Formats: sequence, structure tokens, C-alpha cells
Amino acid sequence: MLALGGSGVISVVGNIVPGDVRAMLAAWNAGDIAKAQEWHHKLFPLCRDLLGLATNPIPIKAAMEVLGRDTGEVRLPMTPLEPAQRDSLIQTLKAYGLL
Repeated sequence: MLALGGSGVISVVGNIVPGDVRAMLAAWNAGDIAKAQEWHHKLFPLCRDLLGLATNPIPIKAAMEVLGRDTGEVRLPMTPLEPAQRDSLIQTLKAYGLL
């Protein structure tokens, strides 16, 4: 979005990797487009996988719980991740290096 003229980002994944999101924005703001792109390409699979599991905020709340930062249960009409989705989430967090 920054490359299209945006001036910031509202990032769900920033709840679990705030430093990485901040580094991407800092690189962009410093004019280091290549570094910002590197961060984007690192963050993208995490974002894609989390948001591909279920409606937000279900996956991010589950990720935070897995990482020991429990934010409480989701409220109806939302439901927790199914066991297979949770397994997928854990694999995504491992692939990113968070577990």
C-alpha cells in the first residue's frame, strides 16, 4: 500500500511481530525500498497464512495464545480455530521462526 501512496499500515500481524512491521515501515520511510521489499516478502506468507485460516481476529488471537500472549476467547458468532486449522497455524508460526 505504501508503494501506491499509502502513508502507513494497519497490520493485524503487527500484534505478533511488531518489530518486523516497524522495520518494514522504517525502511520505506528511509527510502530503502529494497529493504522494505525484503521485509514485505518475509511478512507476506505469515499474513497470508493467518488470514487464510479464518475470519480476523480468530487466527491472530489463536496465534497470540500459542505464543503465550493470550488475549481471551473470541466472542460469538466467531468460534475458535478447528484442530486442523490450529495445526496449520503452528506450522506457519514455526516457518516464520516464532516457535
